[in-house]
Amino acid sequence: LQDKELQMQRKEKGEVSVGDISKDDQALILWQGDITRLRVDAIVNAANSQMLGCFQPLHSCIDNAIHSAAGIQLRDICNRMMMKQGHPEATGKAKITPGFNLPAQYVIHTVGPIIPDGEPTREQCAQLASCYHECLQLTERNGLQSIAFCCISTGVFCFPNQLAAEIAVREVKSFMNQAKCIRHVIFNVFKDQDRDIYYRLLQADC
Repeated sequence: LQDKELQMQRKEKGEVSVGDISKDDQALILWQGDITRLRVDAIVNAANSQMLGCFQPLHSCIDNAIHSAAGIQLRDICNRMMMKQGHPEATGKAKITPGFNLPAQYVIHTVGPIIPDGEPTREQCAQLASCYHECLQLTERNGLQSIAFCCISTGVFCFPNQLAAEIAVREVKSFMNQAKCIRHVIFNVFKDQDRDIYYRLLQADC
């Protein structure tokens, strides 16, 4: 019954493919919208260290949105994975699971650094860079061709948006220089502020 309902919601929202948002076969793509609509090989979830989804019902975070659209199977497989691991996921690391009821084939869960106040330290910047690198490595290792990144750590984890985007673009560009499988990386944004930041960064590199 759950799957039937979620598949109906998926159809109502509509799916968005790489071809819908990039007519020129671009490697780096900026798209503003709901990441749970993307029909790509993998989408990235900004997870907590328990990797069990958001613990606040109806919370507006991306973790909750992805788990809600994927279905309870996602939380179940994450729980089994973390029980086997026996400890919380380290900041900067990532794990891959099926996407279940999502259009995306896989979800890559990564734990970004939390910035309670002030500026990020050098270590926290390195941890965020590691999030992008680990996700790209998992994508490459699994032979996937497309991945969509959310704005990791910039929501409730409070990483400054401009600096986070600079790190994201730098890490992706560097990795793509030696990627063998990955053809498309989508920077998925929700807020206008992030859209403008990524647009400027990507235009500057043209």
